[in-house]
Amino acid sequence: MPLPYRWLTSLMVRYNGVSILVDCGEATQIAMRKKGWSPKPIDVMCFTHYHADHISGLPGMLLTMGNAEKDTPLLMIGPRGLNRVVSALRVIAPEVPFPIEFHELSEPEETIPLPGNETFTITAFRVNHNVTCYGYRFDLSRAGKFDMEAAEAAGIEKKYWNRLQHGETLTDDSGRTLTPDMVLGAPRKGLKLVYTTDTRPTKSIAQHAAGADLFICEGMYGEPDKDEQAREKKHMTFTEAATLAREAQVKEMWLTHYSPSLNRPKDYLPRAQAIFANTVAAKDGRTVDLCFPGDTEEEGEK
Repeated sequence: MPLPYRWLTSLMVRYNGVSILVDCGEATQIAMRKKGWSPKPIDVMCFTHYHADHISGLPGMLLTMGNAEKDTPLLMIGPRGLNRVVSALRVIAPEVPFPIEFHELSEPEETIPLPGNETFTITAFRVNHNVTCYGYRFDLSRAGKFDMEAAEAAGIEKKYWNRLQHGETLTDDSGRTLTPDMVLGAPRKGLKLVYTTDTRPTKSIAQHAAGADLFICEGMYGEPDKDEQAREKKHMTFTEAATLAREAQVKEMWLTHYSPSLNRPKDYLPRAQAIFANTVAAKDGRTVDLCFPGDTEEEGEK
């Protein structure tokens, strides 16, 4: 439930001018405005499931996006029934000046490329709640370094180097087809963000979170006497989330989606940190820039 000091569930992922909203609980647009963010550039909305605390803010968000003069398509991703659920909510927000496209999830795992960007992908994977629910993994791949020696050995003129380095396939003056792999080394480590909420611990979470730069996971209960309640309501405890983070060997985990009865999540953090040290009791508005690791020849890239 919304509380005076805490909004309902939502996550914003931003990359290269594109904004992706995961879930849209009540007052999400207020939380966005507090961060100084505009709803206009939201290009994708991902829904984990259709409980009210994860989607009740949608009608107002759509109207606000329209008032911000958004006119580009909005892609919505969510479990089967998405079109029906959104259409029902839009009874009170029937007119928006942008088209809405739907991708309904039906398989245990599906990967959807970010529109217009082949290096960024969204993977949805089934988790275990009392209704159909998905977690989301966001991957940003990173091409290999430009190999000048390889380009010269292949007889590729310098005027083509930049375009090939940026992933373009082209034809040179002699009619030869040039591809990026002719001038690039092996792919480098990219970035991975994983988000799960409203679920019991599952193998699918551990598998998708493996090696993640950031793992955001529900911590519904921090108290040591809430294990049975977590199992009954298909939620997770702090220690269960920490065990997943340790198993997946993530770099950092943020706990979120606390029970309304959990007034001071930090009080229960030590038990989780004893299992996985880099556990954070996240608060509303927390943000981070994830950057590619730098090396001796270049600084890290966002």
